[in-house]
Amino acid sequence: MSGSVYKYIELVGTSTKSWEAAAVAAVERASQTLRDLRVAEIVSQDMVLEDGKVKAFRSKVSVSFKFED
Repeated sequence: MSGSVYKYIELVGTSTKSWEAAAVAAVERASQTLRDLRVAEIVSQDMVLEDGKVKAFRSKVSVSFKFED
């Protein structure tokens, strides 16, 4: 039987610059320990606030990778 199996995990990346940089940080870090990453989807975005000011951007990212045979 042929076919592929993929696993989805959720990651949260952070950045002081932007939501995009936060998402990239999450994917780049995951790629250090996971192989064959396939798809990344932004699930949600939020900000960390301190004294009424934005301290960090956070992106929740769903990433899929293929299980190896």
